[in-house]
Amino acid sequence: MAESKRVILDAGHGGSDPGAVYFGRQEKEDNLRLALAVGSLLAADGVDVTYTRVEDTGQSPAEKAEIANRSGADYFVSFHRNAMPVPGTASGAQVLIYENGGESEALAKNVQQKLTGTGLADLGVIERPDLIVLRQTQMPAILVEAGFIDNDADNRKFDEDLEEIAKAVAGGILETIRETARPQTVYYQVQIGAYVDRETAQQVLNRLTVLGLPAFMIYQNGYYKVRVGAFLNLDNAARMEKYLRELGYSTYMVREAAVY
Repeated sequence: MAESKRVILDAGHGGSDPGAVYFGRQEKEDNLRLALAVGSLLAADGVDVTYTRVEDTGQSPAEKAEIANRSGADYFVSFHRNAMPVPGTASGAQVLIYENGGESEALAKNVQQKLTGTGLADLGVIERPDLIVLRQTQMPAILVEAGFIDNDADNRKFDEDLEEIAKAVAGGILETIRETARPQTVYYQVQIGAYVDRETAQQVLNRLTVLGLPAFMIYQNGYYKVRVGAFLNLDNAARMEKYLRELGYSTYMVREAAVY
């Protein structure tokens, strides 16, 4: 399961770019420490791990994204420490994504949940479409803000509990890999309409119900969709589609997957 996935870990900043600096403490060094610790844990669990850097090497965000895209990785995780204009005014963990939805959000939520389980304050999962390493990477990507480098309490937490924090991030990644590996049952539904107005959709649903058909309505992407059946066998779905067309309905076959 885990061994079939490749994860690329990015220690943010590097080289002449130290990232945020607080009384001589440089973000790029903390980022690398955490990236290597997480990588070690993932590798021990059978994950194929690669890195954008394993030493103090300078890379632009675009170069990091390019390295990730060339790597063939299934997931991209970038490590950072947060900072505020006024030191000491914020504390906690946060995970950034390009946009909500899909595996990136699932990965971010899993990692954030594990991180806050270590005692770091929960600052949530936030959309940041302006970040190059999230925008230009071609796989599900997240950016982990592992506490604030300008907060003394967060720094003590980072130093004293680095292994626990690394286990939290690795645990969130592994959980996501396991979720995507769960078996799926594919089934087919016949959709006969998608309506902006719920009342119209309900009228259509009522007519189908009177005929004794297994019809139902869902709300998805701003539309009320009327569908019939949930067939494991495509031939059975096709027969239902043929019958509905004979009744005068325009039909559309929908393929869904249930995850267990």
